[in-house]
Amino acid sequence: MIIEEFLELIIPYITGSLEAIGVAIITIAALRGIFQFIKNGFDFRDDKVAIDFAKAMSLSLEFKLAAEIIKTVIIRTIDEFIILAAVAILRVVLTFVLHWELKNGTKNMELPEEKSI
Repeated sequence: MIIEEFLELIIPYITGSLEAIGVAIITIAALRGIFQFIKNGFDFRDDKVAIDFAKAMSLSLEFKLAAEIIKTVIIRTIDEFIILAAVAILRVVLTFVLHWELKNGTKNMELPEEKSI
């Protein structure tokens, strides 16, 4: 009983902190990306900015997914579980898409260097 009450008290703070870290990562990465984009003269062909931003979004989603997993401890109803599961599945899918995009983007950046050797 005491542990359950303690978890119900502390988990919202833990999950809120993890989600805030995720938001901070995205915000900082977006500001860095905008700065780099302007610094590069609005060059749309520079994939480095996009890859760095995708890495930050992926890291942010990992923090947010961790918060969703921790929230499962205090779920009381099936409706809460369904909503939480849907959000978690969406974040997992987004993470996989970002990892796939990063993998392909990094390959594309390496190909021109290999051809010039």
